Amino acid sequence: MPFVPPEWVPECPEVPDTVSITDFMFDEEHGRAPYSSSRDAYVDGITGKAISARQQKEDCGYAARALAKELGWKVNEGTEYDKVCGVFALNTIDVMTLNWAVHRLNGISSPANAAYSADELRHQLANAEAKALFTVMPLLDVALAGAKKAGIDRSRIYLLPMPGDDESKYPKDLKTFPQLLEAGKKLPELDPLKWEKGQGARQTAFLCYSSGTSGLPKGVMISHRNVIANTLQIKAYDSGNRAKQGKDYREAALGLLPQSHIYGLIVICHCSTYLGDNVIVLPKFEINSYLNSIQKYKINTLYIVPPIIINMVKQKDVCAKFDLSSVKAVFTGAAPLGAETAEALNEQYPEWRIRQGYGLTETCTVVCSSNPEDIWFGSSGSLLPGYKAKVMTIEGNEITGYDQPGELLVSSPSIVLGYLKNEEATRDTFVDMEDGRYMRTGDEVVFKKAPSGNEHVWIVDRIKELIKVKVSIFTKRLALHRTY
Repeated sequence: MPFVPPEWVPECPEVPDTVSITDFMFDEEHGRAPYSSSRDAYVDGITGKAISARQQKEDCGYAARALAKELGWKVNEGTEYDKVCGVFALNTIDVMTLNWAVHRLNGISSPANAAYSADELRHQLANAEAKALFTVMPLLDVALAGAKKAGIDRSRIYLLPMPGDDESKYPKDLKTFPQLLEAGKKLPELDPLKWEKGQGARQTAFLCYSSGTSGLPKGVMISHRNVIANTLQIKAYDSGNRAKQGKDYREAALGLLPQSHIYGLIVICHCSTYLGDNVIVLPKFEINSYLNSIQKYKINTLYIVPPIIINMVKQKDVCAKFDLSSVKAVFTGAAPLGAETAEALNEQYPEWRIRQGYGLTETCTVVCSSNPEDIWFGSSGSLLPGYKAKVMTIEGNEITGYDQPGELLVSSPSIVLGYLKNEEATRDTFVDMEDGRYMRTGDEVVFKKAPSGNEHVWIVDRIKELIKVKVSIFTKRLALHRTY
């Protein structure tokens, strides 16, 4: 029997399969927070420039119209793979508007790591067959080189503004995102999306690149329904805690983590906007600007990673110079947070709720998370609504008890479609079993009973090297569980 969420976890809401991400994020009929009580969707933490939730919806429409004309894309013609747009940028307040504009055109957004070299960027753009690229001035040289190698014409490269830009240095032949918005205002509305039932479950919305359990970075095909599913799962999981804050509670969230990374892309950018929250965008981590933004914008939740927590613990004297009293919770992921580090931060800020989550690009982010009322330092919390999990030995036998390590396999409506142009990796990673489709995480875990009595997931180790050695044995054993 698989592990399932504890009894206190709400049921997983029904996840629609005929709704695009754009409609889901912007139309109140799909459950997003009312515009009347939503805060500014995005605020530039450096300049203070803000975009209201309503303005973002309008800008998304303008951007989609302009892109349709620029690139010759028709809303309901061709497949999503005919309309792939690369995004190679640092965090800006316009990135998500751009992403959702691409989805409005039935296209795909492919976010790229801002630390990429030109060759790494070329690999992603070529593999995704991107037709256009958005970038920022600090990355322009790498973007131009990578795009040229991938066969993208310079006329299909566009600039997203960054705080501190000297606009006089913008290349005259490259259009900017604000220029596209202005052009879009003068264009007629686009045709509505014409979707068949189930299209959201099979149509790719994002191509994010991940190493998976082995090999070079692969394009992870994330459907519209995958994104919607994890957004609803996170909302349901945290609903009890939000309810305690009041019906119209909206918070300010830190938007420091890369918008190209699945953690920042889903947990911060989609969930926060859907909940009507305010995201304070920072392009990079620097201790003083980070702390100053918390103080200035009265940020309530810090979405960060363990190295930032370690930095705060080591620089207590610097942290003490800033008023961080607005912070209610810390949510950390992307790497394990050691119990000792969590305890050190808890000693420094005892009123903060220090939560840890676990997820992957292939699960469209969060698999499990600490609940604010059930924190056990060192664990990654409990399974989210809609998840089932199995722990398997390397020989392919299922473990059903506590404190017994094995590879974690998970099933959920957020499990992605597979890897682009890589059927072998897709077969090795995504397994059809008698009770559903599971994703092999490549992570060794144990399930433990917390002092609260709830089941918690503990990440023990990364076992992909072991998987490489014994994959044939494991796959043969899993075949006994498959359904065809």
